[in-house]
Amino acid sequence: MSEMIPAWVDGLLTPVEKLEVHQRGLRHQAISVFVMAGDKVLIQQRALSKYHTPGLWANTCCTHPHWGESARDCATRRLREELGITGLDLRLAEQVEYRADVGGGLIEHEVVDIFLAEAAEDLRQDLNPDEVAATEWVALDDLAERTRAEPEKYTPWLKIYLAEHHQAIFGAPA
Repeated sequence: MSEMIPAWVDGLLTPVEKLEVHQRGLRHQAISVFVMAGDKVLIQQRALSKYHTPGLWANTCCTHPHWGESARDCATRRLREELGITGLDLRLAEQVEYRADVGGGLIEHEVVDIFLAEAAEDLRQDLNPDEVAATEWVALDDLAERTRAEPEKYTPWLKIYLAEHHQAIFGAPA
């Protein structure tokens, strides 16, 4: 069965199949999580099997809520499903909207609830190879610089978050 996610169609929030949402560039709900250890953030390299932006580096995790699922429950679920991370206290930091071409004729037009969580760098991870190829802890300032120096290695949304919403999300300018 295909995954139905909340998208706006003719001004109404409606369940729409995920691939169709991206093919049509529909505005839709999403979540992003940044797990922090002090000034470091845990980033993930997307699995090479992902249907868009494979192999690119992104924030800790991101996805779309299922129809009827709360943003916080979705964030908790995806931390567990993608990275095997459980037990973190998620704090809603900001909501942002962006639109970006993610290749292959697909468009992300997301209204994103962005969550932050604090953890230790030795946080237990159990990576799902269908979702995540690798993870790395990197200082937030270094990550912002890397996305500017080598933008082709990072997802469009991560670059947008760091370039346009850094202060709103993290409370400090980039």
